[in-house]
Amino acid sequence: MGLMEFFTAVPTIPAEEVKRLLDEKGPEHYNLIDVRQPGEYAEHHLAGARLIPLAELKDRISEIDPAKPTIAY
Repeated sequence: MGLMEFFTAVPTIPAEEVKRLLDEKGPEHYNLIDVRQPGEYAEHHLAGARLIPLAELKDRISEIDPAKPTIAY
């Protein structure tokens, strides 16, 4: 499966909307992907987020559940 098959083009959503989504369903209903660097992730990240630095995303795409919506930040 190719990288683009996991993503549907959507507009950027504000942080407040992400918070609302997570509050409504919980982070377990989403793929929360933190694409920043390990130090940034260690400093602060969303509960339930998985660290996959942007440079590694292509090689680690199989770690993302295609059945869940994906929120990357």
